[in-house]
Amino acid sequence: MAKNLAHQLIEQHLVSGNMKPGEAVQLKIDQTLCQDATGTMVMLEFEALGLPRVKTEVSAQYVDHNLIQADFKNADDHLFLQSASRKWGIWFSRPGNGISHAVHMACFGIPGKTLLGSDSHTCAAGSMGMLAMGAGGLQVALAMAGLPFSLTMPDVIGVEVTGKLPPWVSAKDVILEMLRRYDVKGGVNKIFEYYGSGLANLTAMDRHVIANMGQEMGATASVFPADDNLRAFLRQQGREKDFVPMQAETGASYDAHDSIDLSTLEPLIACPSSPGKVVSVREVAGKPIYQSYIGSSANPGLRDFSVPAKMVAGRHLPQEISLDINPSSRQLLEELSRSGDLNTLLQAGARLHQTGCNGCIGMGQAPASGRISLRTVPRNFPGRSGTKEDQVYLCSPETATASALMGKITDPRDMDMDYPIFSEPEKLNDMRPLILPPQDTSNEIPVELEKGPNIQPLPDFAPLPDKIDGPILLKTGNNVSTDEILPAGTDILPLRSNIPAISHYTFSRIDETFYSRAKDLDGNSFVIGGENYGQGSSREHAAIAPRYLGVRAVIAVSMARIARRNLINFGVVPLLFNKPSDIARLNQGDMLGLENIAQQLQAGREIVVQLANGKSLNVTHDMSEEEVSTVIAGGLINKVRNEKL
Repeated sequence: MAKNLAHQLIEQHLVSGNMKPGEAVQLKIDQTLCQDATGTMVMLEFEALGLPRVKTEVSAQYVDHNLIQADFKNADDHLFLQSASRKWGIWFSRPGNGISHAVHMACFGIPGKTLLGSDSHTCAAGSMGMLAMGAGGLQVALAMAGLPFSLTMPDVIGVEVTGKLPPWVSAKDVILEMLRRYDVKGGVNKIFEYYGSGLANLTAMDRHVIANMGQEMGATASVFPADDNLRAFLRQQGREKDFVPMQAETGASYDAHDSIDLSTLEPLIACPSSPGKVVSVREVAGKPIYQSYIGSSANPGLRDFSVPAKMVAGRHLPQEISLDINPSSRQLLEELSRSGDLNTLLQAGARLHQTGCNGCIGMGQAPASGRISLRTVPRNFPGRSGTKEDQVYLCSPETATASALMGKITDPRDMDMDYPIFSEPEKLNDMRPLILPPQDTSNEIPVELEKGPNIQPLPDFAPLPDKIDGPILLKTGNNVSTDEILPAGTDILPLRSNIPAISHYTFSRIDETFYSRAKDLDGNSFVIGGENYGQGSSREHAAIAPRYLGVRAVIAVSMARIARRNLINFGVVPLLFNKPSDIARLNQGDMLGLENIAQQLQAGREIVVQLANGKSLNVTHDMSEEEVSTVIAGGLINKVRNEKL
């Protein structure tokens, strides 16, 4: 039977399991990626494994999130990450080199390889014919140790792409159209594989935009073929020798089909406060704005800055508008400077920010209260921008620029000019000389890890007890994101290497009393969630911090893939309602009990929850045998230690 590309990639890396949707599989991981907000914990976890060196083909550590050095914390973490990279044979990308996903694509991505990253947008590398996935940091640490990655075999959705994008419509509008169809949970346990004649009209960086935001649909991965457009990208990066053609076999089948005609698309925009609330720009046009923000891993290509530069050439921004330019890499910033596009943007009144993630994760650039911010970033979850009651819309660079010039949300097709022509340069400067390569330390004095006072050991978590009794400490709604479970931002991100300190912010965007109530309880508790619990970022802190505060089980209608696995990794039992309506039977403050929980988990799918009124509620779990044993051990670190890696 002819194989699609996703099945080829999985089969080539299959360690164990049956490639049947819904069944557990284990995959060999070729490359790993970490950024600094999650990497500190990954390195602490790798240290706990006691291995002398990583066992992957390529492992890279990037500094792109915690760039604001308001005090010692971020700077100390960066020194720690550099020392850990030197100690264990990891590439280290210093502050200023750029956003991990864009830099990794330029420097290390190779068609046919697997990539696992401790950042949910690692899936962007699917633009290169790779199987690229985000995961919790602990699973990345284990992949660095040479262990396979466990996941549920996803369905593969074939998306046939035809046509050519019309003027003023770009790749961001393509993925916004997909989000309009699938919303934020329609891609859970699915791989979207794009194929068809229309791909000839999408560059490698266009595909990066689409693959990156596949995560916002909840997808396991997005996959594009490695074709002539990718070969041109690798040639531009001086790496054409790394090109390997990859595509679906003729007549390949898929678990489901979709199609998208690029020529029919129009400028789209996602309204506050979800990437899935997509409408046409014309439906919300005319609303006054405060800020337009261009950049991030979701729009990292040179065209995403060059086209706006051509749009503002010879014009001046209104005094009340902030047009924020966030270059995605040092390479891109150098080219914008060489071409004159950077000067054009500055002359128009744009603000230039340092190369990195910046305001995308609430690290500066927070909008004014009550004002609209248009952003080309991947997410607009409540408060993620750094402003509590924010109004963030997601759109293309064209829409962001046209709106900045007009001072209000504007369909770029209404611009009084022809659509700017952009051509990729044949060659860009190689960034690899600016990245510290893995060091040979075999004949040197052992490298000492540089740990500042903010870096604290990962707490030890006990195995699952026979009985869990406690209150429902919090009941949440649908689509609660990891930004709401454990926020980012300038005050919180620097605490990622200090679980006791960062736990103070657990669920603070939903209930500011959660931490104090958890500490006063000093015992086990439950959290109740609606649909798609834990969508968004891969941050394992959204599982570690609740576990540190005594949460031993989460019962939800459904869970996002990475969040569910992170709960398992740290010994929190993920349970699911048999019927969504059963959530109405439980209220915050109710006392619950789980008797003989380990035996119940091992015996089958049905789990009995004892209620305070003497009644019971049947729920279920969807864990594999390996996942059940992990939860019973109290988490993946305990399980690995028990197995004597």
